[in-house]
Amino acid sequence: HMFVRQLFDADTWTYSYLVADPTTGDAALIDPVDTQVERDLKLIEELGFELRYVLETHVHADHITSAGHIADRTGAQTVAHARGASCADLHVEHGNKLALGELEIEVLGTPGHTDDSLSFRVGTNVFTGDALFIRGSGRTDFQNGDPAQLFDSITRVLFALPDATTVWPGHDYKGMSSSTIGEEKQFNPRLAGKSSVEFADIMNNLGLPAPKKLAESVPANRRCGQALSN
Repeated sequence: HMFVRQLFDADTWTYSYLVADPTTGDAALIDPVDTQVERDLKLIEELGFELRYVLETHVHADHITSAGHIADRTGAQTVAHARGASCADLHVEHGNKLALGELEIEVLGTPGHTDDSLSFRVGTNVFTGDALFIRGSGRTDFQNGDPAQLFDSITRVLFALPDATTVWPGHDYKGMSSSTIGEEKQFNPRLAGKSSVEFADIMNNLGLPAPKKLAESVPANRRCGQALSN
């Protein structure tokens, strides 16, 4: 039994997630956004949860995290990959497990969008950050992104999970809130029936503009969202 609440930041189209063991009240917040600190903390307080972890799927390029700030306010530990936010209290990698009350958070290494990308599996749910989107995937054209690596992360790590696993992405730009591993295997146009070479060809020709907040977000997120003066 677990609690999952999806939270949305309209300015950056980012999903954050509050995950908890309702029995013990232990909670984790995944990919929080700096402008939503008060909203997120109020919800945690209202529900009577104790925040243990703030989990970052990767160093984001489109928004500034509130991880450090929320950790300061709650006593939670910030968790990230060592290649990403060196400031995190806890550095994790593929195969690590974190206890959350009676639940277990399993860390999956899913690099390719960035070299520090992680996904987090909790029970029958997987939080894929910007690796796997609903009918899409995170871009691979900056921050040490690598299409072949992302293809492997999705097809070998995420697609190895049971088909019924619910996929909760880091973003969605078309109003979809969740999916399943089985659906993405079957219907994701970048991956279904595609080879690594075909996937790379798609990814290398997306022609997307740089994220609006790229220049400010990446350095700030390497500091867990904390100001330089801290």
